[in-house]
Formats: sequence, structure tokens, C-alpha cells
Amino acid sequence: MIEAINQESEPLEMANNPRKLKILIAEDDEVSELLIDLTVQAFAKEIIKVQTGIDAVETCRNNPDIDLILMDIRMPEMNGYNATKQIREFNKNVIIIAQTAYGLSGDREKSIQSGCNDYLAKPIMKEELETLIRTYFGQ
Repeated sequence: MIEAINQESEPLEMANNPRKLKILIAEDDEVSELLIDLTVQAFAKEIIKVQTGIDAVETCRNNPDIDLILMDIRMPEMNGYNATKQIREFNKNVIIIAQTAYGLSGDREKSIQSGCNDYLAKPIMKEELETLIRTYFGQ
């Protein structure tokens, strides 16, 4: 299932921020997806949600203007590592932040090796995600 949400109204705390991002949330867990969505809304002009790695790759092909991908590592059909590798074949510039609930040692390195720009362990802390977005997008 692919779901797109347009953010028409601008939150007051981000009113001075001229750049809004097109964000893809690739996450198969509904609670995690909801928490991430709530965190990134202030930065988003559009949020697209997918639940599988295959849908993430397809969505990126069809939306080359995506600025940020929040990529769950463990998803059905295709994991986040393989989805990232495929996306990097046709889009070298999109920022991809890996996320996993397992936090196993080596996950960060494996994420970077697969083409992710950065990594967050779940549960995602709002402040950590906001800091990463500001780091990559100067917001």
C-alpha cells in the first residue's frame, strides 16, 4: 500500500523555514510509521508511506524529487539494505536514513555500506531524528 499526504498548512514553529521536504517513510510497523510521521510533519511538504522494500524502490523511481527516505531495515518482500542498494543505482543524491528496532552491532556499518547516509536505532527519539534532518538539510 502506498499513501501520500500533502502538507498544506505550515506549523508555526517552522514558519520561517523556506524549504519543505518530500519524505518517503518505508516502514511496515504501523506504530513506528505513525511516530515517524508525527516527527517529520514539521519538515514536510509531502509524506509518502510504503510498507515494503519493493514499494520503496518503485516509489523512488516514480518520484525522483524525494529529498529524504526513512528506511526500515527489516521489511517484507525486500529488506531495507537491498532496497537502498537498488535506489542508489538510479539515485545517488537522496538522503537515506536507516532505522532498525534490533540495534545489533554492525547494523550501522552495514547500513552505511549498503548506501545509507545515516542510521537510527528504534525506538526513534524525536530529537535525534530532527537533528539528523537539520544536519542534512540545514533546517
